[in-house]
Amino acid sequence: MCTAGRLIADFTAGTCERPAVPDEVHPSLTTTADGQWVVWAHKIAHPSGDRFTPLTGGPSYPTDAVAECRRGGGHEVPSPACTCGFHAVSDAPPFAMGALALDVVLSGRVLAFEWKHGVLFRAERQTVVRVALAVWPRGRRPDDPDGRLARVRAGLPHRLGPERLTLPIETPLVVAVDDDAGYCIGAQTAGVRHDVGVLMHT
Repeated sequence: MCTAGRLIADFTAGTCERPAVPDEVHPSLTTTADGQWVVWAHKIAHPSGDRFTPLTGGPSYPTDAVAECRRGGGHEVPSPACTCGFHAVSDAPPFAMGALALDVVLSGRVLAFEWKHGVLFRAERQTVVRVALAVWPRGRRPDDPDGRLARVRAGLPHRLGPERLTLPIETPLVVAVDDDAGYCIGAQTAGVRHDVGVLMHT
Protein backbone atom coordinates (compact mmCIF):
# COMPACT_ATOMS: atom_id res chain seq x y z
CA MET A 1 0.00 0.00 0.00
CA CYS A 2 1.29 3.49 -0.83
CA THR A 3 2.35 5.29 2.33
CA ALA A 4 1.50 8.97 2.57
CA GLY A 5 3.20 11.75 4.46
CA ARG A 6 1.48 14.54 6.34
CA LEU A 7 -2.07 15.68 5.54
CA ILE A 8 -1.89 18.89 3.47
CA ALA A 9 -5.55 19.44 2.54
CA ASP A 10 -9.06 18.35 3.53
CA PHE A 11 -11.67 19.75 1.14
CA THR A 12 -14.89 19.07 -0.77
CA ALA A 13 -14.84 18.60 -4.56
CA GLY A 14 -17.71 18.24 -7.00
CA THR A 15 -19.25 21.67 -6.36
CA CYS A 16 -19.22 24.88 -8.38
CA GLU A 17 -17.04 26.59 -5.76
CA ARG A 18 -13.29 26.26 -6.35
CA PRO A 19 -11.75 24.46 -3.35
CA ALA A 20 -9.21 26.38 -1.27
CA VAL A 21 -6.16 24.10 -1.52
CA PRO A 22 -2.36 24.47 -1.25
CA ASP A 23 -0.19 24.98 -4.33
CA GLU A 24 0.71 21.27 -4.58
CA VAL A 25 -2.94 20.36 -5.17
CA HIS A 26 -3.81 23.11 -7.72
CA PRO A 27 -2.50 21.24 -10.82
CA SER A 28 -4.87 18.35 -10.08
CA LEU A 29 -8.01 20.52 -9.99
CA THR A 30 -10.15 20.72 -13.11
CA THR A 31 -13.75 21.61 -13.96
CA THR A 32 -16.45 19.49 -15.55
CA ALA A 33 -18.50 20.70 -18.51
CA ASP A 34 -21.13 21.99 -16.07
CA GLY A 35 -18.62 23.91 -13.93
CA GLN A 36 -18.04 21.52 -11.01
CA TRP A 37 -14.54 21.52 -9.51
CA VAL A 38 -13.11 17.99 -9.25
CA VAL A 39 -9.72 16.32 -8.78
CA TRP A 40 -8.13 14.59 -11.80
CA ALA A 41 -5.81 11.81 -10.60
CA HIS A 42 -4.26 8.46 -11.53
CA LYS A 43 -4.11 4.90 -10.22
CA ILE A 44 -3.44 1.28 -11.18
CA ALA A 45 -5.91 -1.63 -10.92
CA HIS A 46 -6.61 -5.09 -12.30
CA PRO A 47 -9.51 -5.60 -14.74
CA SER A 48 -12.45 -7.55 -13.34
CA GLY A 49 -15.10 -7.74 -16.05
CA ASP A 50 -16.62 -4.27 -16.22
CA ARG A 51 -15.20 -3.48 -12.77
CA PHE A 52 -11.74 -2.89 -11.30
CA THR A 53 -9.88 -4.67 -8.48
CA PRO A 54 -7.21 -2.95 -6.37
CA LEU A 55 -3.71 -4.43 -6.63
CA THR A 56 -4.00 -5.21 -2.92
CA GLY A 57 -6.92 -7.54 -3.78
CA GLY A 58 -10.31 -7.62 -2.14
CA PRO A 59 -13.65 -6.41 -3.51
CA SER A 60 -13.84 -4.76 -6.93
CA TYR A 61 -15.45 -1.42 -7.69
CA PRO A 62 -17.50 -0.09 -10.64
CA THR A 63 -16.73 2.90 -12.86
CA ASP A 64 -18.60 5.30 -10.55
CA ALA A 65 -18.84 4.59 -6.83
CA VAL A 66 -18.90 6.06 -3.33
CA ALA A 67 -16.60 4.47 -0.73
CA GLU A 68 -17.59 3.24 2.70
CA CYS A 69 -15.19 2.11 5.42
CA ARG A 70 -14.66 -1.67 5.44
CA ARG A 71 -13.70 -1.57 9.09
CA GLY A 72 -17.12 -0.26 10.08
CA GLY A 73 -15.62 2.70 11.87
CA GLY A 74 -18.84 4.72 11.71
CA HIS A 75 -16.92 7.78 10.50
CA GLU A 76 -17.10 10.04 7.48
CA VAL A 77 -15.19 8.59 4.51
CA PRO A 78 -12.38 9.31 3.99
CA SER A 79 -11.09 9.90 7.49
CA PRO A 80 -7.58 11.21 8.28
CA ALA A 81 -7.34 8.57 11.03
CA CYS A 82 -8.15 5.64 8.69
CA THR A 83 -7.09 4.33 5.27
CA CYS A 84 -10.63 4.31 3.84
CA GLY A 85 -11.68 6.01 0.62
CA PHE A 86 -10.57 5.73 -2.99
CA HIS A 87 -6.80 6.21 -3.37
CA ALA A 88 -5.17 7.96 -6.35
CA VAL A 89 -2.09 10.08 -7.04
CA SER A 90 -1.44 13.42 -8.73
CA ASP A 91 1.40 12.22 -10.99
CA ALA A 92 1.59 8.70 -12.33
CA PRO A 93 5.15 7.36 -11.97
CA PRO A 94 5.87 4.98 -14.88
CA PHE A 95 6.54 1.24 -14.59
CA ALA A 96 5.64 -1.87 -16.55
CA MET A 97 3.09 -4.44 -15.56
CA GLY A 98 -0.02 -6.17 -16.88
CA ALA A 99 -2.51 -3.99 -15.02
CA LEU A 100 -4.63 -1.04 -16.07
CA ALA A 101 -3.69 2.60 -15.68
CA LEU A 102 -6.80 4.55 -14.70
CA ASP A 103 -7.46 8.27 -14.97
CA VAL A 104 -10.06 9.05 -12.32
CA VAL A 105 -12.08 12.01 -11.15
CA LEU A 106 -12.43 12.38 -7.39
CA SER A 107 -15.26 14.23 -5.67
CA GLY A 108 -17.03 14.50 -2.35
CA ARG A 109 -14.69 14.76 0.63
CA VAL A 110 -11.06 14.60 -0.54
CA LEU A 111 -7.93 14.32 1.61
CA ALA A 112 -4.53 15.23 0.12
CA PHE A 113 -1.27 13.94 1.58
CA GLU A 114 2.40 14.47 0.80
CA TRP A 115 3.76 11.60 -1.30
CA LYS A 116 7.17 10.87 -2.82
CA HIS A 117 5.91 11.42 -6.40
CA GLY A 118 3.55 14.35 -5.74
CA VAL A 119 0.25 14.14 -3.87
CA LEU A 120 -1.64 11.08 -2.66
CA PHE A 121 -5.42 11.57 -2.55
CA ARG A 122 -8.12 9.64 -0.69
CA ALA A 123 -11.66 10.46 -1.74
CA GLU A 124 -15.29 9.73 -1.00
CA ARG A 125 -16.34 9.32 -4.65
CA GLN A 126 -14.40 8.10 -7.66
CA THR A 127 -15.38 8.12 -11.34
CA VAL A 128 -13.13 6.30 -13.82
CA VAL A 129 -12.83 8.37 -17.01
CA ARG A 130 -10.01 6.71 -18.98
CA VAL A 131 -8.40 3.26 -19.01
CA ALA A 132 -5.18 2.06 -20.67
CA LEU A 133 -2.52 -0.61 -20.13
CA ALA A 134 0.22 0.45 -17.72
CA VAL A 135 3.54 0.79 -19.59
CA TRP A 136 7.08 2.11 -19.39
CA PRO A 137 7.43 5.25 -21.49
CA ARG A 138 9.54 4.48 -24.54
CA GLY A 139 11.32 7.80 -24.37
CA ARG A 140 12.12 10.17 -27.19
CA ARG A 141 13.04 8.34 -30.37
CA PRO A 142 16.04 9.64 -32.34
CA ASP A 143 15.49 11.90 -35.33
CA ASP A 144 15.04 10.13 -38.67
CA PRO A 145 18.56 9.76 -40.11
CA ASP A 146 17.45 10.28 -43.72
CA GLY A 147 15.83 13.63 -42.90
CA ARG A 148 12.29 12.82 -44.04
CA LEU A 149 9.51 14.72 -42.30
CA ALA A 150 6.69 12.87 -40.60
CA ARG A 151 3.18 13.16 -42.05
CA VAL A 152 0.83 15.34 -39.94
CA ARG A 153 -2.40 13.58 -39.09
CA ALA A 154 -5.72 15.37 -39.47
CA GLY A 155 -7.63 16.32 -36.34
CA LEU A 156 -6.50 17.11 -32.83
CA PRO A 157 -3.66 15.10 -31.31
CA HIS A 158 -4.55 12.66 -28.54
CA ARG A 159 -5.16 14.37 -25.14
CA LEU A 160 -5.08 17.88 -26.63
CA GLY A 161 -7.84 20.29 -25.78
CA PRO A 162 -10.42 20.31 -23.00
CA GLU A 163 -11.98 17.14 -21.66
CA ARG A 164 -15.78 17.48 -21.92
CA LEU A 165 -16.23 15.76 -18.61
CA THR A 166 -19.47 15.47 -16.68
CA LEU A 167 -20.13 13.41 -13.57
CA PRO A 168 -22.83 10.73 -13.90
CA ILE A 169 -26.27 11.89 -12.75
CA GLU A 170 -27.30 8.50 -11.35
CA THR A 171 -26.66 7.86 -7.67
CA PRO A 172 -23.35 5.95 -7.52
CA LEU A 173 -23.07 2.54 -5.89
CA VAL A 174 -21.69 2.43 -2.35
CA VAL A 175 -18.78 -0.01 -2.08
CA ALA A 176 -16.59 -1.17 0.79
CA VAL A 177 -13.13 -1.57 -0.72
CA ASP A 178 -9.55 -1.84 0.53
CA ASP A 179 -8.15 0.51 -2.06
CA ASP A 180 -4.64 1.54 -3.06
CA ALA A 181 -3.29 3.81 -5.78
CA GLY A 182 -1.33 0.77 -6.97
CA TYR A 183 1.96 2.42 -7.89
CA CYS A 184 3.87 1.25 -4.81
CA ILE A 185 2.73 -2.35 -5.26
CA GLY A 186 3.15 -2.23 -9.03
CA ALA A 187 6.71 -0.93 -8.82
CA GLN A 188 7.66 -4.08 -6.88
CA THR A 189 6.28 -6.37 -9.62
CA ALA A 190 7.40 -4.36 -12.67
CA GLY A 191 9.07 -6.33 -15.40
CA VAL A 192 7.69 -6.80 -18.89
CA ARG A 193 6.82 -3.93 -21.21
CA HIS A 194 3.33 -4.03 -22.71
CA ASP A 195 1.96 -2.20 -25.74
CA VAL A 196 -0.49 0.59 -25.02
CA GLY A 197 -4.14 -0.15 -25.68
CA VAL A 198 -6.93 2.26 -24.80
CA LEU A 199 -9.85 0.22 -23.53
CA MET A 200 -12.37 2.89 -22.64
CA HIS A 201 -12.72 6.64 -23.04
CA THR A 202 -15.72 8.55 -21.77
